[in-house]
Amino acid sequence: MVSLASTYEGGLRCRALHGPSGTTLVTDAPVDNHGKGESFSPTDLVATALGACMMTVMGIVAERHGIDLTGMKAETVKEMTKQPPRRIASLRTRITVPLPADHPQRTALENAAHACPVHGSLHPEIDAAVEFVWVG
Repeated sequence: MVSLASTYEGGLRCRALHGPSGTTLVTDAPVDNHGKGESFSPTDLVATALGACMMTVMGIVAERHGIDLTGMKAETVKEMTKQPPRRIASLRTRITVPLPADHPQRTALENAAHACPVHGSLHPEIDAAVEFVWVG
């Protein structure tokens, strides 16, 4: 169990505290939703969590097989719905893997990404397409 505490600071800004580490982060509402857009929005954090989670789970599988994924990158493009209620419509992610396309653990690594807890927690109506680019 992890404790996360958030405080509303006014002006559509919140500060969150990660209990175990004491690390804080700030969120702002985006400009298109009455905010200043000076930091991640809460839905930006969902998009960030998706890419980070997929790479983390791939990293776990890679370590188990002695594979170095240093330099792997994820880019997630978030789109919000155009009509109310405001929600995430799509989170399209491209993961660039620093390994050759014919790597023997390719399928295991891709399956790991698709099985990450964040991806599995997304509502089925969210378009959460994942593209892998193998560049090694």
